[in-house]
Amino acid sequence: MTHWFLYPNISPIAFRLGPVAVHWYGISYLVGFIAVYLWLRRPSVARRLGLSNEEIQDFLVYALFGVLIGGRALFVVADMLSHPAEASKYWTDPINLIAVWNGGMAFHGGLAGVLIAMWLFVRKHPPLKYTVFGDEVCMMLPVGIGLTRIVNFINDELWGRVCNPDRPWCMIPGDTSAWGPDYRYPSQLMESILDWLTLPILLIVHRLKLPDGCTGWAWIALYGVTRSVAEIWRQPDIVLAGITGGQLLALPMIVIGVVGFVVQYRRGVRTEETVPARTPTAKN
Repeated sequence: MTHWFLYPNISPIAFRLGPVAVHWYGISYLVGFIAVYLWLRRPSVARRLGLSNEEIQDFLVYALFGVLIGGRALFVVADMLSHPAEASKYWTDPINLIAVWNGGMAFHGGLAGVLIAMWLFVRKHPPLKYTVFGDEVCMMLPVGIGLTRIVNFINDELWGRVCNPDRPWCMIPGDTSAWGPDYRYPSQLMESILDWLTLPILLIVHRLKLPDGCTGWAWIALYGVTRSVAEIWRQPDIVLAGITGGQLLALPMIVIGVVGFVVQYRRGVRTEETVPARTPTAKN
């Protein structure tokens, strides 16, 4: 059997700027944030949100802290629960608690962090609605998530289950000491493809100009579907009653997303423009 691909053994460091190593992981996050920023700056989107360019930049700072704190916190907790024998590394060397440059981010934790960041930001910018904001922020998430999955492949992490060697799309991981000598599904790339496929669907939903919140809830449901499917190939850390840990978190997203979509659609409220609140000018 001739396999289509061999693991390329790409360095996780994209390039160096003197003593500073720039990792592919950081670049994927940067490109994702840039994509969100450019989308929010579109005239029709900015008008719907009622945000200035400076306010959009301010939100990206909120989102950055949200995704880093939430994503890393959940990863550390999950890592300690699934590998209790290695949990001491976080206490003996506390730098491991924040070592995001080495990879190790939990998507659902990052999502929770961003949702909290959005809530804090919306509170600061009335009369912006959370549902309207969510509709627009979610649009470019497939770009960032899809790129991050490709970086997981570059970093030789999150490999799939052992597969039959007669399947030409499977490959042997680079670090056989960690993953073994068997052929495995490149589940990182497969999940990346699924994430990218949600982008045109979101663009269609957005173009329909559905009621506030429908696009955001549609993305929640779509991600639940893609992650649940990707878990078929991905090597699970935890399996309960035949359901992987990833599916335990993703399957409820489908239900929540569909219910949220139906509720918002029935409300039928559509915001095309948000007029930001202005502080009254003091009179002499």
